[in-house]
Amino acid sequence: MLELADVFEQYGPAYMKKYGDRMPKRHFQVMRDIMRCRTPDLGGQVYECEPCHQIAYSYHSCQNRHCPKCGNDHARQWLIKQHELLLDVPYFLVTFTLPEELRPIVRSNQKVMVNLLFSESAAALKKLALDEKYIGGALGFMGVFHSWTRDLNYHPHVHYLVPGGALTIDGKSWRFSQKKFLMPEGALAKIFRGKFRDALKKSCPHLFARVPASAWRKRWVVHVKPAGRGQEVLKYFAPYIFRVAISNKRLVRMENGTVTFRYKDSKTKKWRQMTLPAEEFIRRFLQHVLPRGLQKVRYYGWMSSRQKQVLLTLKLLLGDVPCDEMIKKTEASRKFTCPKCGRPMQVVGVLAPVRPANLEKRAPPIAA
Repeated sequence: MLELADVFEQYGPAYMKKYGDRMPKRHFQVMRDIMRCRTPDLGGQVYECEPCHQIAYSYHSCQNRHCPKCGNDHARQWLIKQHELLLDVPYFLVTFTLPEELRPIVRSNQKVMVNLLFSESAAALKKLALDEKYIGGALGFMGVFHSWTRDLNYHPHVHYLVPGGALTIDGKSWRFSQKKFLMPEGALAKIFRGKFRDALKKSCPHLFARVPASAWRKRWVVHVKPAGRGQEVLKYFAPYIFRVAISNKRLVRMENGTVTFRYKDSKTKKWRQMTLPAEEFIRRFLQHVLPRGLQKVRYYGWMSSRQKQVLLTLKLLLGDVPCDEMIKKTEASRKFTCPKCGRPMQVVGVLAPVRPANLEKRAPPIAA
């Protein structure tokens, strides 16, 4: 099966030679980690089946958050932990999107701009929630940053999982929102636009000067929609947090300097294929690499770690959430089975990490 590592190995050297003087060090690191992931570079274990004398190799993962091979185990553990934060109330999915005029600025200044996207969208949510016309209380919610479209273009936005209700100002009771309505999208978008504009102008006037005036006059996009009891949204979030813009299974072929991949059309919901020059494919992927230390997931109000006692009080007040069967199933310890007889294989040796220059031909990693 074609992998992202194969694309980097084939076309990465030419890409780095052409753009290396302009590439962030982080991009070099990500490309190197993806190419080394689950190869002899990182070491691993040797497995043997005693009855069959079959030998197999299992190489270590790179643990880079942008690697398509890593993240499944982390996503499962995260999902279980987040379920503990849910209340037994209806939830809403609220999405804030930055307009097209700001996207190039965000892409080249991710730390400051993503931080502003989080802080000002969260402030807009909190402000409108305090209005007695809608909820009239203090919210607790979580947000996830997402930067890609299905065809790998740059589209920065943040999703929030927001409960349908809030804690009263005195902290003694819960106020429910309407069942199918949290707050008006138009009003929320206007507050967000104003707060983002003012915050950017104050904190980064040099970036504010690059934004066309038309961006502050147009309607900004905010979506608010019911999201059941929140469990499905958490499952939707998990892949975005621990996986990357494209998975290996979506890669179709690599030939004649091009890369072809599958994506689902957002309008027709049908799968389509796109072929890009390898250089453009690598560029589109790397633009979604986040700076080191930038948090993709953030918590606000009584959902933050500093207010655990408030969350516990709310759970006692509203009742706990029954855990669904999918989340109850934690992964058992990973077992390797013999490809010949199917019996469990035992670890009989350890492979030390080696330098890429000393690598011999890769041994295929065994399937779980």
